[in-house]
Amino acid sequence: MNPWLIAPPALLAGAAAMTAYGAVHPRSHLFGPVISHTDAAGKLALTFDDGPNPAITPKLLELLARHNAHATFFLVGKFVRQCPDLVKELAARGHVLGNHTETHPNLFFCGPQETREELQRCTDAVEQLVWAKPRWFRPPFGFRSPWLGDILHQHGMTNVTWSLIPGDWRSKPADWLIERMKPIAANAHANLPKAKSGATSGDILCLHDGDHTRLNGDREHTLKALEFWLPRWRDLGLEFVTMDEIMRKAVEA
Repeated sequence: MNPWLIAPPALLAGAAAMTAYGAVHPRSHLFGPVISHTDAAGKLALTFDDGPNPAITPKLLELLARHNAHATFFLVGKFVRQCPDLVKELAARGHVLGNHTETHPNLFFCGPQETREELQRCTDAVEQLVWAKPRWFRPPFGFRSPWLGDILHQHGMTNVTWSLIPGDWRSKPADWLIERMKPIAANAHANLPKAKSGATSGDILCLHDGDHTRLNGDREHTLKALEFWLPRWRDLGLEFVTMDEIMRKAVEA
């Protein structure tokens, strides 16, 4: 007899809660290692999901260039195949390309084989254009499965979550999003004075330049919120870093 069929309800509830925590919480290492913060309070990693998006990504590239900021873009494979020139431009401008699966499924409900195929197809699409495999992975919706960690290890990728995800996929005014991004500045005020001790970490901000359901999704409110915050974050003393830069500087240290 399956022992789970006779397990006490409290044990079943506890197992379910642990599984949910491991699958969803951005700092959980239950289903494999994750990076959810930068390695220093003064470093802010800007990350963007669900692109490339012809309607928004080019405007975002110009905005980032004006502020000398580089970011990490977690790309959806099916859109990579439809927008090859835009992907090449992202790489040419010094941004880091990450894997966000081929079709953006909820991986918690995908078996091991489907998960491998989702990751491999996205990696293949990116590699064919820029001659390099993505090192970084972000699971769609943030959901992970018990086998994802091993699959990422086999593919040489590291799972990246976030410390702040303000919800810019919602159709909300820019003012709403600007307010939701305030914790970045608040954390900088609180932690930058402690940065010399090396005891604090910095934020990884998860935003969206694309819409996983279609190309040319409207993310103008994300652009407007960044137009407001980028110069203010710079004035606070924050350094914009990519995931590659976090890893490289950690090795050099």
